[in-house]
Amino acid sequence: MSKIDEILATACGRNKEWTYAGAVTPEEAFELLSLDNAVKLVDVRTNAERDWVGRVKIPEAQHGAVQWTTYPGGNTNQEFIEQLNSVARKDQVLLFLCRSGVRSRGAAKLAAEHGYQHCFDILEGFEGEKDEHTHRKNLNGWCKAGLPWTGA
Repeated sequence: MSKIDEILATACGRNKEWTYAGAVTPEEAFELLSLDNAVKLVDVRTNAERDWVGRVKIPEAQHGAVQWTTYPGGNTNQEFIEQLNSVARKDQVLLFLCRSGVRSRGAAKLAAEHGYQHCFDILEGFEGEKDEHTHRKNLNGWCKAGLPWTGA
């Protein structure tokens, strides 16, 4: 079994009867991206979050940005699937990322319901959970794991 197969098997094993394939840790997501250039990370945060907070630093070909909600207002992006169709294939391994791992679950679920075959939520998200001072990037998530990112 290849390392990619091992990671995906572990991710699928985390499935709690979700309609999507499973969930990966930020470290597993980065390893998948490093091992297979066909894997795509879909950042579902708002454009403002990516601009003001930061974004993952991975090859552009492996990065897709499709807002789950819009800014300002926080309204559901009614064109989410149409926009996802423009950045990803239905047979690709897709890793959905948001701030803390909530919106990415919804995105993975909706994508799977629309025929995307290999949808995975990235646990903990980009910034992770809030600490006791309500700050992020201190407890868990992509940034706390020391994975490459750029921005604020």
